[in-house]
Amino acid sequence: MNAEKNKMSLTTRVLVGMVMGIATGFAIRFLFADEGFVNEYIVNGLFDVGGQIFVASLKMLVVPLVFVSLVCGTSALKDIATLGRLGGKTLMFYLGTTALAITLAMSLALLFGPGKGADLTAASSFAATEAPTLGQVIVGMFPTNPISSMAEGNTLQIIIFAVLFGIAISASGAPGERVASFFRDMNEVILKLVALLMNLAPYGVFCLMAKLFTTLGLSAIMSLAEYFLVLSGALILHALVTYTTLLKVFSGLSPIIFLKKMEDAIMFAFSTASSNATIPVSMETATRRMGADNKIASFTIPLGATINMDGTAMMQGVATVFIAQAFNVDLTMMDYLTVILTATLASIGTAGVPGVGLVMLAMVLNQVGLPLEGIALIMGVDRLLDMIRTAVNITGDCAVTCIVAKSEDSLDLARYNDMKAGEEDEKIVFKPSIQ
Repeated sequence: MNAEKNKMSLTTRVLVGMVMGIATGFAIRFLFADEGFVNEYIVNGLFDVGGQIFVASLKMLVVPLVFVSLVCGTSALKDIATLGRLGGKTLMFYLGTTALAITLAMSLALLFGPGKGADLTAASSFAATEAPTLGQVIVGMFPTNPISSMAEGNTLQIIIFAVLFGIAISASGAPGERVASFFRDMNEVILKLVALLMNLAPYGVFCLMAKLFTTLGLSAIMSLAEYFLVLSGALILHALVTYTTLLKVFSGLSPIIFLKKMEDAIMFAFSTASSNATIPVSMETATRRMGADNKIASFTIPLGATINMDGTAMMQGVATVFIAQAFNVDLTMMDYLTVILTATLASIGTAGVPGVGLVMLAMVLNQVGLPLEGIALIMGVDRLLDMIRTAVNITGDCAVTCIVAKSEDSLDLARYNDMKAGEEDEKIVFKPSIQ
């Protein structure tokens, strides 16, 4: 019970760490600006070391998390031949909506410029690097030595190799199942490692913010509020407009009925901030309430919890633009295309648990050469945004399930249009908790 309470209090602890870090940074800036001991041993000593260790820990998780999670996701496709058509449709919609999501998010971020005015250049030793051409990005996606790719942290190459490796596992019969079982166990261990890191996040955020705000003014705080409003607005717009439009265009189903039947699942997703924890509720909603055949939902919902991370991709898009603006870095069109491609592919490997999006953000920032220090600035509000992102993600899972089920003639239209359908069968007890 105590452990559960500690997990539930992570949001509060991160926010407290952020506020205390900001307050400490301002106090040092205005009260101890000329104190050599404080600057040398506290700011550039304790705070710098603590913050850098936390950033290094984020980077440490990127390669194992992406590789193992992707292998688990792709190897779950047991029969590639039989599931080819179904899998093709599902993947097309999931990746398509993710690309649309991040494009929308980055467009709004560029329009409103939430990072403009927050001059963080002095807080980082960042130096811009020349962006690769589109051809170089495409060729560079395919590894000649996957072990070297992992050692160098070349994420695009890791993603391609993991997908191919997962498909090979799926096609290898009994030997493949033994390997898949090992990777499922590895995935559980890595997710526990992520959970351990997230419990240390308040201290890492405190150190990073304390050091950062010894040189920052109030403009940075205003920019953070703008970042929150831009991203939350983009998330809500994507859920209410993009998904409902796709649902109407590709299936002819009523978006109003869909959104009303999604209420319980959205509430559960928001409270847990975990797509994986919401899988039973999403399955119940898609089958009992919306009438999708279980053979469709049992494939699309778990797959969506693994690869349909539109909300996370949107966060990465807005955060990339925000951090680039805050650090006065001019990204090229090729940089933006690289972010869209990287975040879309990375969403496949983003596990459906709280906090993993920040690990993926570190990867996206690395891909376009932006400083990881900017993560600390957005982390204080990330937990609340994570809850909104999860609600968006599972809405997309159910929308794609309905579209695919309708196209496969596996959707009970009478049940879908019946607002009371499934209510008599509903046995799920909603007990919000962080899984």
